[in-house]
Amino acid sequence: MAQPEHRRSERVLADLAVEIRGESEDHRPFQEETFTVTVSAHGALVMLGTKVAIGQKVTLLNPKTWDEREGRVSFMGREHAGLAQVAIEFLKPAPEFWPISSPPSGWKIS
Repeated sequence: MAQPEHRRSERVLADLAVEIRGESEDHRPFQEETFTVTVSAHGALVMLGTKVAIGQKVTLLNPKTWDEREGRVSFMGREHAGLAQVAIEFLKPAPEFWPISSPPSGWKIS
């Protein structure tokens, strides 16, 4: 059972376009347009077709703002229809990366 008190920032369900760039598990460069399932000030859960590994670094691009952030793969979920749930954690918290009009109060990073 999840214990939300251990989360650094609240997750928000959001289907947002995002582009992920990096190296695939077999060390080939990739660039994939995909979407988020949830977002937080510390990263996102995305659906990804490219095979990646936990701990590897990737770049997230918000195609609406052209904002780019470095992140790392922190979780790999099961595959659904050729896409895996992949959690990506920003290297530094970035609540402003997501276009959320009313972000949770816990997203304010001092």
